[in-house]
Amino acid sequence: MKQLTNDEISKAVSTALSAPNEDISREVMTMAGIRPDNIEKAITTGSGLIAYDLQAPAKNLYPVNTPLIKSIPRIGGGTGTATNWRQVNSIVGSGFDNTGWVPEGQRAGQMSYTTSNKSVGYATIGEEDQATWEAISAGKTFEDIQARMTMRLLQKMMLKEEMAVLGGNTSLQLGTAGTPTLSASGTGATLPALSPYSVIVIALTMEGFRNSSVAAGVAGTKTIAGADGKTFVVYGGSSIKSANATQAVTLGQSLFASVTPTTGAVAYAWYVGAAGSETLQKITPLNSVAFSAPLVTGTQAASSIASVDYSTNSTAYDGLLTTALKSGSGAYVNTLATGTAGTGTVLTSSGKGSVNEIDTMLQSQWDNNQVSITCLWVNSQELKNITTKCLSSGSAPLLQYFKDPGTGEVHITAGATVDFYYNPFLNGGMKIPVKIHPQVPPGTILGYADDLPVQYQSNEVPNVCEMKVRRDYYQVDWPVTTRAQMVGVYAEEALAVYFPPALGVITNIANG
Repeated sequence: MKQLTNDEISKAVSTALSAPNEDISREVMTMAGIRPDNIEKAITTGSGLIAYDLQAPAKNLYPVNTPLIKSIPRIGGGTGTATNWRQVNSIVGSGFDNTGWVPEGQRAGQMSYTTSNKSVGYATIGEEDQATWEAISAGKTFEDIQARMTMRLLQKMMLKEEMAVLGGNTSLQLGTAGTPTLSASGTGATLPALSPYSVIVIALTMEGFRNSSVAAGVAGTKTIAGADGKTFVVYGGSSIKSANATQAVTLGQSLFASVTPTTGAVAYAWYVGAAGSETLQKITPLNSVAFSAPLVTGTQAASSIASVDYSTNSTAYDGLLTTALKSGSGAYVNTLATGTAGTGTVLTSSGKGSVNEIDTMLQSQWDNNQVSITCLWVNSQELKNITTKCLSSGSAPLLQYFKDPGTGEVHITAGATVDFYYNPFLNGGMKIPVKIHPQVPPGTILGYADDLPVQYQSNEVPNVCEMKVRRDYYQVDWPVTTRAQMVGVYAEEALAVYFPPALGVITNIANG
């Protein structure tokens, strides 16, 4: 057989692989001195000579749930450093305020007013990112890197804005948490004996609760390195740590701690250990805690935390929760009793398909201001608890079955949840939706009103609150100073809550 040159072999193989006729392909390869079965064994999926099935673009598997900023009206036209308004709080009649009799031929006295000035400063919210030119080039057939980057920037900024609307805090300082009260009792616990244990507590705002964890520690202060090379400091939402309290514990006993609730706090961080060596053990939505098992190790030490109030940010605005919790707001606020340390106080059933604590809030709003919340925002835990209290053994059965008239098949649906809560304390009554919010902490219920009832028809306030915008969402494509495209997304806004009495908060709720 003729010995072929390398060029002839390459040409033969190329011809064989492209030949439509399998017999011709095998004959050509045989002429070249190549066994077809060797080619079949060599070229397999394991060789890596295969296509890569990459679905484009990237799948964004993260939640972007922002119901508050989608429901609150955004009003443009803001100017200056703050939005200001003057409000008439009440009109006071002459003589007896509720008695209007006037003798024949005489004139009534002159009524008076109570007024006040209000102001909310504008705050800027923003987020930035960048993509290198190489990344933009490499992603051309996968996704539009610049467009997708800007979209994700906007989504993240809106998530931060949602948190700001809910729990932003610029004015309600937590101060120093109270000194905890301790006790030890019981049998069968595995907490090691120590004489004494020492406990320190830190109160947390809404932001502090979301910024903190046992693993990462309580959020204090963070220095941010801006994309412009400048730095600034943000506070995480925590109070000044308390003085320590001590309690001896013998083997088998549990250690119990409680603290006087701090105005503005929705959670508490507990540091436990020998005096001077306390470390973070639990973060609870209650103002009390119990320890029955050995302490965890390797967590944040109380000694590493400066005695500074990190609860407010001067560049922020107050969110709905903060506005309601502030002293003198006029909003309904109910902090449930401490109860048994570590157990707390749960919501209670009225026995007629409602919750006593919510009923009390609705009645108080009517009795004092003739208003009602229009939505209850809750954590998944509280939705479950509300459902449990409203649907008891005396309620209608929770199983529904449907029989298909055609096939005779029976389909059963199990379970139930409360979608609406009826408020009878309003003219004609009203159904209030009960909605889960991803950021509302367990142990807290926020009642929010998006409008005022008809008796406020001449109030000149179409909305209970508005997002007053000086400059709405805008994108900045920064000048090129390096081989990367830098983008920022910002908004300049103020949350103007015109009528805080239309808000309601129930907090320090135990699970159960």
